[in-house]
Amino acid sequence: MASGFLTFILVASFVIYSSHTGITDWDDVVVTREGMSATLICNDTAVRGAITINWMVKSLGADEWKLVLSASERKEFSGGASKASMRLTDPNFQDTGVFSLFFLPKVEDSGLYSCLIKQRERKLKERIILLAILTVTVAPATPILQHSTLQLIASVSPDFAATKITWAAPDGISIKSEKKSKVGTVAKLPQVQTSDSGPYVCMVRPWGNSSNKLFAFNVDVTVDANNVASFTNITHAPMISTATQAQASFTLACPGVQGDYVLLHWQSPDARRQTNMKLVYQYDRWRGSTLLTEKSKRLQLAGPPFNAEAGSFSFLLTPGLKDGGLYICEVFLNDNAFSQRTLLSVLKVKTSHSSSKVELGCLYSERSQVQSAIWKYQNKSRKLELFSNSLGSITTILPTPITSDTAGNYTCTLQLKNGQTVWATVVLEGIEQSLSVHSGEAENIYENPEDVRQAPPEGSVYMLSADMSSLTLAALSSNLSALSDKPIAYQLSPLH
Repeated sequence: MASGFLTFILVASFVIYSSHTGITDWDDVVVTREGMSATLICNDTAVRGAITINWMVKSLGADEWKLVLSASERKEFSGGASKASMRLTDPNFQDTGVFSLFFLPKVEDSGLYSCLIKQRERKLKERIILLAILTVTVAPATPILQHSTLQLIASVSPDFAATKITWAAPDGISIKSEKKSKVGTVAKLPQVQTSDSGPYVCMVRPWGNSSNKLFAFNVDVTVDANNVASFTNITHAPMISTATQAQASFTLACPGVQGDYVLLHWQSPDARRQTNMKLVYQYDRWRGSTLLTEKSKRLQLAGPPFNAEAGSFSFLLTPGLKDGGLYICEVFLNDNAFSQRTLLSVLKVKTSHSSSKVELGCLYSERSQVQSAIWKYQNKSRKLELFSNSLGSITTILPTPITSDTAGNYTCTLQLKNGQTVWATVVLEGIEQSLSVHSGEAENIYENPEDVRQAPPEGSVYMLSADMSSLTLAALSSNLSALSDKPIAYQLSPLH
């Protein structure tokens, strides 16, 4: 039973394979480019005398062979499936033994060709050759405008005739390419310059038996030295208005399309809209090149579910307070552009202290989209006195020492005009003992790299803890010698 089942699998596999290729093997593969001539080699110098040559073709998907050319020592004639350009390369074939076939094939002429040599109706030799036709498309048509995206598209008919198609630039360097279903093998060069002009090489590696391991074809490309492309076909997505905490990892959205390269522009917060945009990041997935700026230190291309190498773009930003503002992510696909704008406010809380008070400050950038900013105590019945010493800041002051009535959670909440909120909480703990400290200022949000990694996306709780009165973390490190024998625990991290 098992043996019969295995036999069935093998037979079925053979049928499927045979229906796809028309034959299980061939003696040679010839690849030629559409519009170029082809020579199918068939030689046998040992054959002499009264011979007949039959060239036949079996097109893709066909069941029968058709005669395309027949010749004997007395006459030469063409069959019904012949082409006007078909001829034997040597008219004295009966003396030289060279029976090769020359013609100008089109894509529909690809398939299997048989060179059958007979003498007195007896078969002497048969040679099977697979003819594959390469089609090359250059888009846009040359001469190509500067800054356009050059597309080099190559396909082979039948597609199984090639194991691989690759492209090389005029300098011989291999170009990144991708095989796309129903299209072919595509290579791209975005933002071409005049220096990109020259002969590009398309290389086809054949499948199966072949006397040539590689077929190479030159494709000439010219870039217009006098004209530059302008991208007028731009699709704008609705602008995103949002906020985040300082030093928290934030995702900057890009248009949801697969593209060739991406540009990220930025304008500083609270500036007039789009008067001074700066390019802060550029990535070309085909060239594998990245343009970075000083600001790029806070930026990186996002990982899964995004894949920059495949053209799915997004950015991760770790912002400081001054990194709010307007971001424009532009994705380019061929000569089409897609734009996504993000207006970002950044919230940052800080504390400063003296022997008589603790100041809780709440700073925020990109004020144009902020509706309100406010400090609140965990006991909602207790109202806090709020001050604003400058635009984009709100402060509340607490007397020291911190007592049981004033210890606890203090939250600064930023509300945008679209209703979105972002918040951060400071936890103050009171003590009984009196400590001598000097005044100073410490920012209590994400100053430690470990805190950056632990930061939640919206709203955090930060603790100035253990037995501290008017003591903050910055003062703690410089005043340990002034403390009592009692151990002091302190931390600066989000509470969950």
